[in-house]
Amino acid sequence: MKRRQFDTLIIGAGGGGLRAALQLSNADTSVAVVSKVFPTRSHTVAAQGGMNAALSNVTQDNWHWHMFDTVKGSDYLGDQDAIEYMCRAAPKAVYELEHFGVPFSRLDNGSIYQRPFGGQSQNFGGDQAARTCAAADRTGHAILHSLYQQNIHAKTHFFDEYFAVDLLKDEEGHVLGALVFNIHDGEIIVIEAKTTLLATGGAGQLFRTTTNALINTGDGLGMALRAGIPLQDMEFFQFHPTGIAGRGMLITEGARGEGGYLVNGDGERLMERYAPKAKDLASRDVVSRAIATEVRDGRGCGPNKDHVMLKLDHLGEAVIQKRLPGIRQTCITFLGIDPAETPIPVFPTAHYTMGGIPTNRYGQVVVPVKDTPEEPVFGLYAAGECACVSVHGANRLGGNSLLDILVFGRAAANHIIEHLAENRYHLTMDENSIDKAMENLQRWDQKGKTDGESVSQLRDELKAVMEEHCSVFRNEDVLKQGVEKVEQLARRLKDARIDDQSSVFNTAKVEALELDNLMCCALATIHSAYARTESRGAHSRMDYTERDDKHWMRHSLYSLESGLDYKPVRTKPMSVDSFPPKPRVY
Repeated sequence: MKRRQFDTLIIGAGGGGLRAALQLSNADTSVAVVSKVFPTRSHTVAAQGGMNAALSNVTQDNWHWHMFDTVKGSDYLGDQDAIEYMCRAAPKAVYELEHFGVPFSRLDNGSIYQRPFGGQSQNFGGDQAARTCAAADRTGHAILHSLYQQNIHAKTHFFDEYFAVDLLKDEEGHVLGALVFNIHDGEIIVIEAKTTLLATGGAGQLFRTTTNALINTGDGLGMALRAGIPLQDMEFFQFHPTGIAGRGMLITEGARGEGGYLVNGDGERLMERYAPKAKDLASRDVVSRAIATEVRDGRGCGPNKDHVMLKLDHLGEAVIQKRLPGIRQTCITFLGIDPAETPIPVFPTAHYTMGGIPTNRYGQVVVPVKDTPEEPVFGLYAAGECACVSVHGANRLGGNSLLDILVFGRAAANHIIEHLAENRYHLTMDENSIDKAMENLQRWDQKGKTDGESVSQLRDELKAVMEEHCSVFRNEDVLKQGVEKVEQLARRLKDARIDDQSSVFNTAKVEALELDNLMCCALATIHSAYARTESRGAHSRMDYTERDDKHWMRHSLYSLESGLDYKPVRTKPMSVDSFPPKPRVY
């Protein structure tokens, strides 16, 4: 078995992984980036609307308001020290991207264009804050390509189209790299690293209708769970209010930031009923529930009354083509309509994993040890959507995800540099750790096996169960049934089979390993949701309709070995007064 050694192994080549890799490569450390797709096909490329930063280019703004909006948007479950760190670092992160070559849209005076987004304050002379820095509606695409080009210049080492199977440890539990294999030819490699960063993105493929690409299967989350690391706040899964109805493709919040609005089957502007002040730019969980409620109460659009309409036609063709060209082309290609002329049918769709691998604001993965709720795991870091720092809490504000991956990708890299200065040598790998990872990989080598269910069948069932039992609205009976069904699917997966036993480009094996990871995420999500008997952010219980700060102002932690545990929310910021919980209205 081939072995390679690096200072740092980064698993995932999206914005978080590439930002960390660039920081490390420029510090003259040896960096390996493992990605199961070519880096510029990572899911960051799909981010459309923009990246939040208090630049004050369009409206008066400052990082304090950004912080308040983020804490409020999180329904007060976000850790306020991490939120302060992110919001204060935001302007610098944007200017760094500008210097890396990201072609942001511009104002007439040459400044970076900023558009309003959901959940942003209306305290600046009564105007909606315009905080979201955009490159038309292709912001993630522009960022990802610029970061990849910078990494090529910095000579970062890429393992393109390699699949990471499991983390590897020494006898003391220190993380020392990962077992990976080349999807092209099946070659297995042990990558030994002094530090490992997980940046594998979210798990949107848990649901049947999603904005997420097929690659978003929670791989880093599954690897962490199998390594004994609990997942945090997995019950909070964001449903984006404006996915194309029945298909899930994303219509950016930027469409409403530019002045678009939602109407129901009666032609009413529906958000005036649910968020009188913010209206269509209320927080995403509020808008998603509003749309679902309209449809449930019979005020939907279309022959089946199963969606609402997003109106952009009043903006004019010139504005749409300048600010939303990608959205216009998506609608023309997949719906056969031009949003400059015809409203877009939309309905909430699975979009973003708010929970994930617990970390501190330095990117270190943290776990509870005895009476300490957060003890760093030696050598292991996480950043981006797979991590839970937690700046998003129970609900993420639009425009904060690109900011999250860049700020904490950079922060993790800076801490790794400090770690490498103090730990100059590779530790000794535990061979049993390699054997265990090999078992996980080789269990799909089942030549001659004809019985057992197919991976694709189980995957389809899992997605249907999660969509039916853990969607926008939840209650005890529905969640209890979901727990039982997911547990049953997890048992059935042990006897599943794949037909392709070849080594060359065996996508069946990749999909089987992805389903292993998705099943881990599903267990964490459904169990955590069933246990949380309150409504908070994206977790909306019809049987517990109120937020319960007395009992539930805490993070959930789910592990495969011991089930559910909890830890306190960090409510003390670094340098300002904390924001105590209060009613969350828009």
